[in-house]
Order: sequence, then structure tokens, then C-alpha cells
Amino acid sequence: MARPRFKATSEQRRTVETLAAYGTPEEELARSIGEHGIDPKTLRKYFRHELNVGATKANSAVAQTLYKMATSGTYPAATMFWLKCRAGWKETTVLQHGGPNGGPIQISNDELNKTITDELARIAASRAVATIPGAADAGTEDETALPVEGLARQT
Repeated sequence: MARPRFKATSEQRRTVETLAAYGTPEEELARSIGEHGIDPKTLRKYFRHELNVGATKANSAVAQTLYKMATSGTYPAATMFWLKCRAGWKETTVLQHGGPNGGPIQISNDELNKTITDELARIAASRAVATIPGAADAGTEDETALPVEGLARQT
């Protein structure tokens, strides 16, 4: 005996549209329809409109909320998100690989020494805070420490 033809109810249509709006996968959605569920092919055949409209309505509602938040002035993150995604804005970082007129970047010995000293001090400070496994085997602190002050005076 053949199975009776499926007939969608208005309640099932609302359920499919709502679950589609929530992003429920079609296989799970099909299992929730009827007493024992339906095949995903049957779902797509009889509920195509609800599947399409549910996702569109959800995206529209979220976009409306985001638009209100972005234009309110209260949520700067929403405003930045909107401008990046919808208006094509982007954050830029300038990375300079050369100096004026494409020449080398000029840096004085004093600037270089200060940069090196600052970096070595930062490393020394982080070593004082961090515990490095096996560091006890490397020797005493005096033997492994970098001469931070002495390096800055060398030219």
C-alpha cells in the first residue's frame, strides 16, 4: 500500500520558517515535522518558500537591530562593524621599507642604542617574571645575564 501524500499544515509552515530563521539544519528540521518526521527531500519540496523566507527574515531583523545600534551613537563597535562590512571601510597599517626618496632608513647610533637597550631591558624584565623549565641547569643568573647597561655605551 502506498504512503499517503504529504499535506503541510499552517502550523508546520510557521515551525519550518521559524527554525530556518534560527539556522537549524534541514535534516534536523525535517525530523521535527509531523509525528515521525519527514524526509529532507519532502521538506524542500513542500516548504521551499518557508526555508528561503525564514533565513531572509532573520537576516533582516538582525540587520535592522545592528543598524539601530550603529546609528544610535551608543555602540561604537556596531558602528565600526557596519562601516567595515557595509561601507567598505578598513583599518590600515603603513609599513615603511625605505627612507626618503626610496633610500635607506636613517637611524643614529644614539637612537639604535636606545632601541636595543629598551628591548634588552624588556627581555630581562620578562625573564625575571617568567619561570623557564630547565633554567636552573643553565647556570646562575650572573653567568647568563646580558650586560644591558654596558651595551648601550658601546658605539
